[in-house]
Amino acid sequence: MDASSALLMTLGAASLLVSWILLLTVSWKEDYAWGLFSTLLPPVGYFYCLFRLDKAGQTLMVAIIGWILIFLGW
Repeated sequence: MDASSALLMTLGAASLLVSWILLLTVSWKEDYAWGLFSTLLPPVGYFYCLFRLDKAGQTLMVAIIGWILIFLGW
């Protein structure tokens, strides 16, 4: 693995972590059940983003950017 792919994968993982933290803050503010699901099962929490694009659309965009960076670094 060269340095550029390691950098892309690190930035992608960091952006996924940031998106999960954003998801937790938005979902806990909205509803207790969605906050609990987002904490225990992060992939299920991202369905919350799909249902509530008006409140959690930014979170979904940060996660998509993170996955793109990870695939580019692969």
